[in-house]
Amino acid sequence: MSLVSLAMNVLLALLLMAALAMGWRLNRRLKTLRESHEGFAVAVRELNTAAGRAEQGLADLRAATDEAVDLLSDRIEKGRALAAKLEKLVQDAPAVASRREPPADPDLAQERRLGALLAAAREARARPERLAHREPAARPKPAFEDDLFDDPAPEPNLRGARR
Repeated sequence: MSLVSLAMNVLLALLLMAALAMGWRLNRRLKTLRESHEGFAVAVRELNTAAGRAEQGLADLRAATDEAVDLLSDRIEKGRALAAKLEKLVQDAPAVASRREPPADPDLAQERRLGALLAAAREARARPERLAHREPAARPKPAFEDDLFDDPAPEPNLRGARR
């Protein structure tokens, strides 16, 4: 073998070793890329699942909001009706008071009525504090209160029931 052929064989061996090293490095990078691709696919699946849960949560929230809007609109309507009843009662109250005692001055009569209402309100506010040590007495339910809230069904009294 000649020196040129030996140099060419060494050069060829070095080039093959360099190609082998590059192939090995490329294989490692491709392997890392495949693993990251699999991780990315898992992340996309998890994101898709989370998006589905979020959509369901939004639908539930929308339904709850619609239900709350309906409930609140019903209560607002009942409140307006009760306010109208109360306004009518307040407007009728001066007429009833004027039948009892003819007012000399309309402003004075209105001040008296307002004073009486304020005194009654103060007395009602102070009453629970004075009676705090006793059991609360059953108060009669106003006629208009049952329009605002529905009471639960009374529990049956089973003490005197026959078996």
